[in-house]
Amino acid sequence: MVQGEATPQISRVQDKGWAWVVLGATMVVHGLTLGFPSCIGVFFKDLQRDFHASNSETSWFPSIMTAVLHAGGPLCSILVERFGCRMTVMLGGLLSGVGMVASSFSQSIIQLYLTAGFITGLGTCFSFQAGVTVLGYYFVRQRALANALASTGVSIGFTLWPLLSQYLLDEMGWRNTFFMLGGVMLHCCVCGAVMRPVRTKQPDPSLKSSHGHLAEDTHLSNGNTLSHEVHRSKCDTCIQTLQKYLAFDVFCKNKGYRIYTIGIAWMVMGFVLPMIYLVPYAVLNGVEERKASLLISIIGFINIFMRPMAGLLSGLKIFTGRRIYIVSVAAAFNGLSNLIIAISAEYSAFVIYCVVYSISMSVLGALIFQVLMDVVEMDRFSSALGLFTIVESITILIGPPLAGLLVDLTGHFSYVFYTSSFFMVTAAMFMGFSFCTMETKKKLTESHKPTPEDPSRGRYTEVPTELEPEKNGSPAVVYVTSI
Repeated sequence: MVQGEATPQISRVQDKGWAWVVLGATMVVHGLTLGFPSCIGVFFKDLQRDFHASNSETSWFPSIMTAVLHAGGPLCSILVERFGCRMTVMLGGLLSGVGMVASSFSQSIIQLYLTAGFITGLGTCFSFQAGVTVLGYYFVRQRALANALASTGVSIGFTLWPLLSQYLLDEMGWRNTFFMLGGVMLHCCVCGAVMRPVRTKQPDPSLKSSHGHLAEDTHLSNGNTLSHEVHRSKCDTCIQTLQKYLAFDVFCKNKGYRIYTIGIAWMVMGFVLPMIYLVPYAVLNGVEERKASLLISIIGFINIFMRPMAGLLSGLKIFTGRRIYIVSVAAAFNGLSNLIIAISAEYSAFVIYCVVYSISMSVLGALIFQVLMDVVEMDRFSSALGLFTIVESITILIGPPLAGLLVDLTGHFSYVFYTSSFFMVTAAMFMGFSFCTMETKKKLTESHKPTPEDPSRGRYTEVPTELEPEKNGSPAVVYVTSI
């Protein structure tokens, strides 16, 4: 392809035509992947009974799945660069389906950790994050709208997965249900197939790889020089790869990013607990199984409407520079809502809890990564997101098993929701007070400098989330994920 031909090809598909087909496929992928863990609580008691496992042992299965879903981001980015979004989404769908089908034959809870936990979690990660990435190629002017519409797929998944899972569980048992769900997950391959790659500007073929020059030059040198140069090249490549996908340097230098990463990592230890333990807790308190699974669907249904609304309202000028405080208030609100069913286990209390929980969850889902864009420069956002999701996945992994261990020791499910409240409220206080203190110190420092060289230096300010297209017409890709 002659250099310069890509520009009209790109402009033909951006924000119109086939781009909306890709958006529809991405919505389905969101529902199949990020919405899938919402149905795990439906199988909790059956798995616990058949494998003779404790609450802590059983909760490792959804913990591993959700942790891998978040932690696989850097590996997914490498696959996208090497094979493209289309192949990565299809590979993810294949892994998800194979993992769930294999889990239907599991003879121990350990095997379930590997199949439904690790393999399915990795597959959902590949499909989800590559599906979001492809929107960056197909949408430029309407990218915010596209991401908002795609995220509604998660809410639809939250609504439908528990109902479907409960129906199949009642009809054919958990093993046959897992087998059927594996077939459903294979639909990610169909969605990936419609994500046709957008042709971008090709590099100049006259430019040779620096590694090629290195190999050619060092071939003429002596053996010691060759070994030294190759070793140094490998070290440099390793450091560059870490900086590209894991922003350790940003974590050390950017105080706002450091506070936010630690606060969210602490918060999610409590945030994921209700989605796993709500159904078994309701069943334990005499709620019929179908009515218990309907509680998760209520949360998802409200999310369908509340999440886009929260995203639109947060974009108002009055909230500019204050989104971190909205997230902190929503986290505290979410944590305190757990006290509703910790105190009362009536079904009406469960319904009220789901409504309150869903509203705060919608705000967190809409803003958690938007705030990350506010505190990190966009040219380092993808690498900052990689480190952010890996740290987040560690606490997601250990949170539910620790809560399960608490239930095994005390015999009271209500302690799970007290624990969730503790993590959510303390994380909200940490983030809110830390950012407030940081801004106050910066203002005091600047007030003592009558003529500062750069008044905005070091302050928590909004970073533009819209990137201008490059001069050659290629859109800049923004990596965005959502809860």
